[in-house]
Formats: sequence, structure tokens, C-alpha cells
Amino acid sequence: MSVEWQPVRQARTHELVLQSIEERVFTGDLKAGDRLPPERELAPVMGVSRSALREALRVLETIGVLVAQQGRGPDAGARIVRNPDDALGRLLRLHFALGSYSLEDVLEARVTLERSSFQASAGNASPEELAEAEEVLSRMRAPGIGVDEYNELDTRFHVLFARASGNRLTSTLTSAVRESVRPLILRALESTEDWSATADALTAEHADLLRLVRSGDGGAAADLVERHIRGFHGTLVDEKPEDRGRGDA
Repeated sequence: MSVEWQPVRQARTHELVLQSIEERVFTGDLKAGDRLPPERELAPVMGVSRSALREALRVLETIGVLVAQQGRGPDAGARIVRNPDDALGRLLRLHFALGSYSLEDVLEARVTLERSSFQASAGNASPEELAEAEEVLSRMRAPGIGVDEYNELDTRFHVLFARASGNRLTSTLTSAVRESVRPLILRALESTEDWSATADALTAEHADLLRLVRSGDGGAAADLVERHIRGFHGTLVDEKPEDRGRGDA
């Protein structure tokens, strides 16, 4: 009887370390909050060099599932965490810059996610979340507010309602998608002919969104946020690709 042999997958040592740690997460042996043994103890147990272990830990830190504390003592070493927002935003921003996704892709993703989050927020937002949105809105109305600060508050406002929807994945994805085009939106805001008028118009739409969520009208809030996104983000999509490229840093 003939045996059908398959090629053996070659892997670098740090990839095998990653696989081993992932398997322990999948089985529940490692959970958020758990601390890994120090490198000097973990490397020989796993049969790898400390440099290979360190490379694997850096990958895990980059994707937001591990944080490393330097120094000695009970807080030193690597700890398993749940921090997907920043990591996913960074990853998506890089892929957007590399052309993996078009502006049209990002636009439609934002519309889908934010229609859902504002619809759900109308029934789920807590008094504390509504108060936080009101505080953000108040800061957006500040006379003479700069473009950088406004863009930060704009992002915070939208992510806040994604969080208020009660769906953590929607919140993470909304944050990542919004973060992926933050530099582009910032440059578009900076290039507006009348920044003060643009800020007033955008802030008025944010105020209407908050009012609709507070009144429980999720359908109207969903329709408005779609118009809001397509109105400004849509102008970016309408630009010629070469025009956008000239503004990239």
C-alpha cells in the first residue's frame, strides 16, 4: 500500500511560539489578566531562545492581546489583555494606506456600522453616555476650535455611540474604520475654504444626532448619520485618486 506524503510546513521558531500561546488561549488555559512567566523561565520550558520568545511576544503586543511591563517585581513581565481597538485601527490604517481597501469600501463600511450603532443607541444609551456626548458636543462648539482637536472630538463622538449600542464588536470596528481614514479626514478639514462655517455645519448635525438618540428615534438617527457620513466622507470619495495621493504624508 502506497503512502501519500504531504509537505511539512516550515515555520520560524517565533511562529511556533505564537501557535503554542494561541492554543492555550483557545483552550482557556490563558485568559485576559493572566501573566506569562518571565522570559528567563518561559524560554527554556518552551525549548526556544529568548530572542525567539521575545519576537513572538512583540507580535502579540502589536495585535493588542498582550502588554509587556519592564522592570522587576510582581507587575513585571507580559500580561494577557483585551485591547483590540488600537491594534485593529493601526492594522486597518496601514492596509488602507497600502491600497488594500478603497475609500469607497471604507465609506460603505462606516455607513453600515454607524447606521446600526445609532439605531441601537436610541434604545440603549445610558444617561452617563448621553451626558458624555453632550460634553463632547459642547467642546466642539468652542469658539476658535482647531482642526486637530475637532477631529479628535468628532471621532470620540461617533465611537461613543458605537459603544452605547451595546455591541462591543460594532464599537471596535467603528473605531478601527474611523481611525483608518483619520489622517485623510484631517487633511480634508484643513483644506476647507471656510473652516468656521464647516465646523458649525458639522456640529449642528452632531447635535441633531444626539437629540434623535435621546428622544429614542433610532430610525431617524440612522438616516441622519448616513447623510452625515456620505456628505463629508463622500466628498473624499469623489476626489481624484491622484489628488488624494498628493496630500499624503
